[in-house]
Amino acid sequence: MGIEIERKFLVNREKWQYIEKPTGEKYRQGYLVTDPKKTIRVRQTIDKGFLTIKGISIGAKRSEFEYEIPFEEARELLDQFSVAELSKIRYKILFDNHIWEIDEFFGDNKGLIVAEIELKTEEENFTIPEWIDREVTEDEKYYNSNLVLKPFKDWKI
Repeated sequence: MGIEIERKFLVNREKWQYIEKPTGEKYRQGYLVTDPKKTIRVRQTIDKGFLTIKGISIGAKRSEFEYEIPFEEARELLDQFSVAELSKIRYKILFDNHIWEIDEFFGDNKGLIVAEIELKTEEENFTIPEWIDREVTEDEKYYNSNLVLKPFKDWKI
């Protein structure tokens, strides 16, 4: 079984705008299933497609199965079967021997910037960059599968 251990953080927008970033990659991401116990998503990058199945999150851990699929099949799945969709640019930044994936959202989630770090164990130590605000790993409203249903623009902050 594939296991993902991932922690999620909000990014300080002001600090983020001043750091040097690599070129980001645009993602089109749609959900075929958005059940709280499982999600099935299709993701399309500029030249690849992926099908991902994720189980329920328990803390920072959950089952995950991801498969590369043909680009055109990803587009067809998104166009014909996606029940909800979002788009974002993902930046990958190496910081203190860990890869941080930072998502800047578009559309109904514009203004939201979330960083994720994948770990080998739940106890693994890592350094938090200065552009991180706070951890939201267990706050379900920040799950991508929930952002498609209850987007950032509708939140009462």
